[in-house]
Amino acid sequence: MCGRFALTATPDQTAAFLGLEGLDDFPARYNIAPTQPILMAMAGERRAPGSNLPDRRALLVRWGLIPAWVKDTKDFPLLFNARSEGAAEKASFRTAMRHRRAVVPASGFYEWRKNAGGKGQAYWIRPRHGRLVAFAALMEPYAEPGGSEIDTGAILTTRANADIGHIHERMPVVIDPEHFSRWLDCRTLEPRDVADLLRPAEEGFFEAVPVSDLVNKVANTGPEIQERQAAEAVAAPKEPARPGAGDRQLTLF
Repeated sequence: MCGRFALTATPDQTAAFLGLEGLDDFPARYNIAPTQPILMAMAGERRAPGSNLPDRRALLVRWGLIPAWVKDTKDFPLLFNARSEGAAEKASFRTAMRHRRAVVPASGFYEWRKNAGGKGQAYWIRPRHGRLVAFAALMEPYAEPGGSEIDTGAILTTRANADIGHIHERMPVVIDPEHFSRWLDCRTLEPRDVADLLRPAEEGFFEAVPVSDLVNKVANTGPEIQERQAAEAVAAPKEPARPGAGDRQLTLF
């Protein structure tokens, strides 16, 4: 599961990581939640003349995929994650897996481990090397009944590796930069051709830092939510341990 994450790198750092010409300015985001806009990179339509960079484009999407066939979004669940093991066959994700694969840049993500009595311990899970990471993702445009169109998306998950398994049984799929071109190539590669990329990150890639329950509230958006805490000293969360459809903040960058 991936219900919250952060992107605290600068626009220049993020653009270089994704192989993009550049990105508009945006602030560090420490507590990104479902339904909020998130940054994605996808294969572009054509490479700019004279550019040595890959053919890619950036876009903002609503975190929470809505399939094109949905009639009433009020009665449809919030699909902010997609299980990679069956995404190519599921009606909600099949088309996006074939035609609109993407990556989501992140500095890390948050996960919750249930303690005795159902209380949750929050963890900030980040790459040990301290650099950016890319989550495998899917994008789906959705035409609302009124005629407006919105781009929506979900992050793909897989079974957790040893770094995460003691906290939660799922983790985001990580796409290494050397595999960006393969994963994003929806013109010549079908889902079965990139299925080998849908695996847990190597052991030792992530480290899990216990943090306070400040991250539970979407209104808390400062760097203090990532400060290390002694696990036994962390206050019990006053909200459900795992964020979901109740988080409705829609603030743009």
